[in-house]
Amino acid sequence: MRPNRSEEAVVGPGRSETPAPARRAGGRGPHLSAFGAAGTLRGTAELARRLEAAGFDRLWLPESTQDVFGLCGAAALASTELALGTGVAVAFARSPMLTAQNAWSLAQATGGRFTVGLGTQVRAHVERRYSAPFTSPGPRLRDYVGAMRAIYAAFRELAPLHYDGPFYSFSLLPPLWSPGPMEHPDPPIYAAGVRPWMCRMIGEVADGMLVHPLSSPAYLRSVVLPSVQEGERVAGRSPGTVAMVCPVMTAVADDDEGRTRRRNDIAMRLAFYGSTPGYDVVFESSGWSGVGERLHRLQRDGDVAGMRRTITDEMLDAFAVTSTWDELPGRLLERFGDVADDVVCYSVVDRWDDDPDAAARWRDVTRRFGELVARRL
Repeated sequence: MRPNRSEEAVVGPGRSETPAPARRAGGRGPHLSAFGAAGTLRGTAELARRLEAAGFDRLWLPESTQDVFGLCGAAALASTELALGTGVAVAFARSPMLTAQNAWSLAQATGGRFTVGLGTQVRAHVERRYSAPFTSPGPRLRDYVGAMRAIYAAFRELAPLHYDGPFYSFSLLPPLWSPGPMEHPDPPIYAAGVRPWMCRMIGEVADGMLVHPLSSPAYLRSVVLPSVQEGERVAGRSPGTVAMVCPVMTAVADDDEGRTRRRNDIAMRLAFYGSTPGYDVVFESSGWSGVGERLHRLQRDGDVAGMRRTITDEMLDAFAVTSTWDELPGRLLERFGDVADDVVCYSVVDRWDDDPDAAARWRDVTRRFGELVARRL
């Protein structure tokens, strides 16, 4: 996802010395979720069963080779307690009507355990892979959220469908084509963002913020949280209205060789993410000026080895959590307990099939994480 620079006010680089803000939206403490999907509907259904058995609170599913709403449908029918969310659905590839219909159906299928997460993606994919418009992505996503809320109200028969925004207009929903009211609340609408403008917009209009996996504690505290809080204030919303979903890559193993191997894999993923134009604010706010620009140049030149060398051990420590299995629950809570409502483990599915002990290890992590959270309440 690459916000349009011209539509975002850029916050100056440098580390923030302010204390970490209090955790965003109250509740029982942060949830522990997983990220990923299988390449097929059957495979995703089986993955959902396994993650539910391992004790994860939610599964965030990406949009990659398969339609993400179809994958969510498979996961919904295979689970009974696991919450589900799109992380993320490419917004501009679909009409807000289609997204609202999918969200409504999945809320019904899960008993209200579904969250729709939206993202802009990047211009090349939206325009050339989906043949959809990408102009003014920030304001367009704001309008998208507004249109979905109007459609939700029409589904509930609270008002006739009439929405006229700068990018989307809706004025027709015959009863024959409406799913009608349901017993569950409207599916929450979360949105992904990186730069300050998008984070502020999310604070104004969304129910939750999907933080990018390329994030450090310094970036969260100096860019994301203050921007979301400013959006909440401008919109007259209570502080903490917007739930914070914070992903993390984990290099977890009980031996030095295993942790080193996993850190190297994470470094390559960080280099790939960091090469995206517009993500330089993450490195700038974390104290590494010019790194984003360098990664983009190396990626353009095809210098993969140079991209890997650019990610230092200090960067890995800031962007990922390295630990033994026994240390992991405490490390996750230490990093995110005061800022996140949902901590998303990005590295669960990657080695699920390679490690015969993975299910039992993650079951122990989720159990002990829950116990640590309970002690804090």
